Amino acid sequence: MAENVIEVENVSKLYKLGKIGSGSLRRDLNSWWKNSVLKKNDPYFLTEQAANQSSHDLWALKNVSFEVKEGDALGIIGSNGSGKSTLLKIISRIVKPTTGLVKGRGKVSSILEVGTGFHAELTGRENIFISGYTLGMNKKEILQKFDEIVDFSGIERFLDTPVKRYSSGMYTRLAFAVAAHMDPDILIVDEVLAVGDAEFQQKSIGKMQEVSSKQGKTILLVSHQMQALQNLCSRIITLHNGELINMGKPETVISEYLKKEKTFTLKQEYEAKESAPGNDEIRIKKVELIPRYLPGQTIIDIRTPLDLVFDFWCTGKKINNLTVGVHLFNIAGECIFEIVSQPIASENGLVKGTCSIPGNFLNDGSYYLSIMFIKDSSNWLYYFEACINFDVEDYRINTAWYGKWMGHVRPSFPVLISASEE
Repeated sequence: MAENVIEVENVSKLYKLGKIGSGSLRRDLNSWWKNSVLKKNDPYFLTEQAANQSSHDLWALKNVSFEVKEGDALGIIGSNGSGKSTLLKIISRIVKPTTGLVKGRGKVSSILEVGTGFHAELTGRENIFISGYTLGMNKKEILQKFDEIVDFSGIERFLDTPVKRYSSGMYTRLAFAVAAHMDPDILIVDEVLAVGDAEFQQKSIGKMQEVSSKQGKTILLVSHQMQALQNLCSRIITLHNGELINMGKPETVISEYLKKEKTFTLKQEYEAKESAPGNDEIRIKKVELIPRYLPGQTIIDIRTPLDLVFDFWCTGKKINNLTVGVHLFNIAGECIFEIVSQPIASENGLVKGTCSIPGNFLNDGSYYLSIMFIKDSSNWLYYFEACINFDVEDYRINTAWYGKWMGHVRPSFPVLISASEE
């Protein structure tokens, strides 16, 4: 049975907003003595006294407890300000908890923000060595991994350029490449992979899967990319206002989190072209999902046909080969289908489009639609992402079973059976 490599016990973190220290020298010295010398909790900031704190106090974490076993990949989700980054900093021993205890064993490698530990005036090559030393490697070990790091990061051309001239994506690629190849026992990654492009994100996820499943290392990952978390992690925890409110299998925890966080949008409309979503070539006038309710219906369920109606302005030069693609995703970010229109030639002006989703096609669940505008088959003009959000409710007759119906779609194809006369 795998052993625990991280144990978080009743960890809380209090920040005093707008000031440093308590205002009392005696109290500050006592706090320093208890925290730094005796390694005890701050006597003035006990979690039980949280209700008595002033409006200038912020509890970033409140009594958070969990364990991580060797080889686990643990995902951490929550809205902005829920305490995710604070928790990672405490586990990485960058900041101390106000109360509680974190126990761990093994070498920790963490990427908590773009370019952590890099010196802007030094080159990428020099920063690989500096970052490697910081993570506990010696020169020989770094040289053994050097070519792999450079190849993975994809910045060989800029290796001898000062990193202050790097884009944020290049920073991220190099920082992750160094941390992932330093053979850590525990790899801690905050929401930095979102800066990289799609190809690098996929490469990074693959590397973390290799580190976790094949090498038996432990990963803690904060991300808003739910599909990546679901593919990579064995467990997920949810933080809300500094408290741990859910922990379990990725599918269950992510689904419950998204149901609480989601908002429904069936229509977006813009009167002024200048302020409408888009760019110099495409501007959105209207996007609307129109349910064709059956008699007696008031909500969208699996039987309900849906019509997507969209209007947009072509604001650039004439487009001889314009196509529009409609993408439907489920709440976990998995693409259910992609439909693309026939190409048309378009002058400046308003273009209208429609797309219909028949009833008895989608399974019950939560979905969102994105619309893609393309010219000449491959040149993206604009991507109106997650412009429509909606729920499809369940509907069943003549059945006594109401568990979750399997599959992404739920078509009404006939299945015929008959009794044999033999």
